[in-house]
Amino acid sequence: MTFKSAYLKLTAFYVLIVMIISVFFSLVLYRISSNELNQSLRQQMRNLQELQFFEGSMNYISDFELMRLQQLAQANHNLKYYLIYFNSVIFVVSFGLGYFLAKRTLKPIRQMMESQNRFTADASHELRTPLTAMKSEIEVNLRDQNLNLENAKKLLRSNLEEVEKLENLSSSLLKLANYENNKNLAMENVALEDIIAESYLRVERQAKEKQITFENDLKNIKINGNRDSLIQLFKILLDNAIKYSKPNSKIFILMDKIGNDAVIKVRDQGMGIEEEDLKHIFDRFYRTDLSRSKNKNNGYGLGLSIAMQIVKMHKGKINVESQINQGSEFTVILPA
Repeated sequence: MTFKSAYLKLTAFYVLIVMIISVFFSLVLYRISSNELNQSLRQQMRNLQELQFFEGSMNYISDFELMRLQQLAQANHNLKYYLIYFNSVIFVVSFGLGYFLAKRTLKPIRQMMESQNRFTADASHELRTPLTAMKSEIEVNLRDQNLNLENAKKLLRSNLEEVEKLENLSSSLLKLANYENNKNLAMENVALEDIIAESYLRVERQAKEKQITFENDLKNIKINGNRDSLIQLFKILLDNAIKYSKPNSKIFILMDKIGNDAVIKVRDQGMGIEEEDLKHIFDRFYRTDLSRSKNKNNGYGLGLSIAMQIVKMHKGKINVESQINQGSEFTVILPA
């Protein structure tokens, strides 16, 4: 069933409900109005029958009774006309409003299904790439009758690299699924300064390889959070900053407390992100078309999706600002 047909079916359901209610109240209103009008005219008739002011008044009363019945019939006719007219207007309005509400109702479901389909397609593609590379290398070497031990070892090393890629991908997928589904991770009182220090230790080697230095402005701010997931969050941001920074550049880590929130900024001097890519940067498997995606160290586009889920799990916010060739700044806001 397509979403267009689903919209129409849900719209028809909304219209049916509205029209049933409208027709029910119209019938009740017609019955009440008709009875009230009839009783009013009957009362007038009784009042006239009590008056005997002149001779031949009975003929006058008979004429008045006939006129009363005609007025009653005309009033009932007009009432039916107006009720049908207003019900027609209600039908048209309810159809438009019902279609609008149907789209609003099905929009999250549609987005979820599209996201799921995109996720399945992207995951299948990412899994197929290393498997295809391994299969091709193995087939080529098996057809080589002069395959020696050295070439066999070279093949195994190449396959091992592809296996590591698959392992990293599956590990990232498991982490993402865990953070999306596990809403009850153990929380404790943690110091953000220690969290960032621990995160830095896990990316220190990459920073030294590119001779990147850090300038920190850390403060003693504590929050209620899950230690391991917060370390994972800032490791992702620091790893991202290192990956897309130029050699011999700087990365700035700034921390402050604004009101009841802890605000942490990670700023690099890298190549930056196009404005059109910023709104998709936290999507699963999303990678830009710039030289960022051509970087040999580039992952699978899952890191920032994991970071987003960790921030959501802590009821915080994350956003990014960037300018091409000037760098990017990721801001994490967590309740302190």
